[in-house]
Amino acid sequence: MKAILALEDGRIFKGESFGAPGESFGEVVFNTSMAGYQEILTDPSYKGQIVCMTYPLIGNYGVNSEDVESSKPFAEGLVVKEYSKIASNWRSEGTLGEYLKRNNISGIEGVDTRALTLHIRKAGAMKAVISTVDLDEKGLVNKARASAGLVGIDLVREVTCKKPYEWEKKGKYKVVVLDCGIKYNTLRVLAKNNCKVLVVPARTKAGEILDLKADGVLLSNGPGDPAAVPYVVETVRGLIGKIPIFGICLGQQMLGQAIGGKTFKLKFGHHGGNHPVKDLKTGRVAITVQNHGFCVDMDTLNKKELEITHINLNDKTLEGIRHKRYPLFSVQFHPESAPGPHDSEYLFKEFINLMKKSKSKNF
Repeated sequence: MKAILALEDGRIFKGESFGAPGESFGEVVFNTSMAGYQEILTDPSYKGQIVCMTYPLIGNYGVNSEDVESSKPFAEGLVVKEYSKIASNWRSEGTLGEYLKRNNISGIEGVDTRALTLHIRKAGAMKAVISTVDLDEKGLVNKARASAGLVGIDLVREVTCKKPYEWEKKGKYKVVVLDCGIKYNTLRVLAKNNCKVLVVPARTKAGEILDLKADGVLLSNGPGDPAAVPYVVETVRGLIGKIPIFGICLGQQMLGQAIGGKTFKLKFGHHGGNHPVKDLKTGRVAITVQNHGFCVDMDTLNKKELEITHINLNDKTLEGIRHKRYPLFSVQFHPESAPGPHDSEYLFKEFINLMKKSKSKNF
């Protein structure tokens, strides 16, 4: 079945459909990971986005019921150079194409993904549409232009849990996770580090969280524009100075705004499993997993109160902060990996130590 990817600036990419038929709209971005397409599709941070994989062969090891990072796929569409119709792996339970169709996700193959990636790098991430039902190029471009973008749109409400739930009932440290689009592996790593884990919806108030008598709060990753979720920022503001906090990705953006900073949209974002980040204290460089299109402007932060801990070595943007007085810190990347390198998993140990110190001081 023929398919077309149309960008809002008029660029057209033709290919063949290997996912669900119909039309899908989203901001098209590229991901540089060589594997982990199922984890990428099910990362709630990709809500509202069409993902182009830069690695040319996708789908060769199939899909399974274990490698999911949420209850369902949240990406709007998948763009690949070549889709492998043969899935060969002892853990495989089906093909990627079947998985996309079952979950009503568009997929297009046969696209020159190098050309698309170079175009996005030059022109920036932009609104797009994948269609199998309307092959009128001019009409599709107009549809892409008329579609909703990410700026100013609250996508957190579409991915957060509806009610609180316990992920792990046993553990020395009780952690409340504010779910803005949490990945399952973050919860797994917390549980592995002796944490009792309770996940709460994004609209949970600060007072409600403090009433749970937790040892710490984790602010999760999530999709979309951080400036479009002021209710989360207000919750975070009410927690600062009262409980240890660890923010991841969107969690850093929420924390940054809560302490007076501002966010901005990156030209084409950071998406993939090979982004170099430097720890300014140790000088160590970690290869990190990233998935965000917005960032905290470090020039808007109060350096008397905050320490810049990490920077991105590709574009020198902010990757980590720590408060000088209060027990809180955050990073822009995903230390839980899934998929990707495990270089940064030590940050969960730092969170445990922060809770341990605060607990001993009856903070």
